[in-house]
Amino acid sequence: MSSTPTSVKFPAGPAADPAGSRGEHRIRSFHARRGRITQAQAAAIERLWERWGVELDGAPLDPAALFGPAGLPVVVEIGFGMGDATAAMAAADPGTGILAVDVHTPGQGHLLALADRAGLTNVRVANGDAVILLRDMLPPASLSGLRAFFPDPWPKGKHHKRRLIQPAFLALVTPLLRPGAVVHCATDWEPYADQMLEVLSAAPGLVNRYDGFAPRPDFRPLTKFERQGLAKGHVVRDLLFTRA
Repeated sequence: MSSTPTSVKFPAGPAADPAGSRGEHRIRSFHARRGRITQAQAAAIERLWERWGVELDGAPLDPAALFGPAGLPVVVEIGFGMGDATAAMAAADPGTGILAVDVHTPGQGHLLALADRAGLTNVRVANGDAVILLRDMLPPASLSGLRAFFPDPWPKGKHHKRRLIQPAFLALVTPLLRPGAVVHCATDWEPYADQMLEVLSAAPGLVNRYDGFAPRPDFRPLTKFERQGLAKGHVVRDLLFTRA
């Protein structure tokens, strides 16, 4: 199919602001990016969004029910980019459901296409603000894990307040995790890695699985952002914490 960009609109989703901003004026860790989208990505959204797309509109959600009557243990992934690593992890672990959250329309379409092409049934693509999902939509102890791979490091000091991994964010996450659930973060920005380690180590209910940073786990595929960071000589840090 042609990769020529198109301006196709999506009346059934993903919505530009699924939660209607909910009257909030808080600082966010992201900017919504509709972006230029290829015909293949647009076609995947038009064909698959109704079945595999989830709008983060603030309505209560049973994450296991997204994956059929039998349900699956569910991991939330925040910020999946183009979704290549997400699809690879889903293929390697079909017994885990991945609720992948992003606001980048081309990436949403790409991940849907990857999942469809590989016959994956354990991926759902969520559109909107992950804080709305964690704060308003999920019941306690409903998640088997949370992943945040290469979130925006917001390197300027005045922007550090926009970083995703903060005490207030983990206060939302921790009650949603089942005992034994894993929080897995990765970054190639060392000052952010140090902050992540400090914040995660101080979070009540989370226990570091290693003494400091974790060795890079084989089950986490290389992401586009990781390759870019490695090409620049950056050091990649993984952090693996378990819910007590």
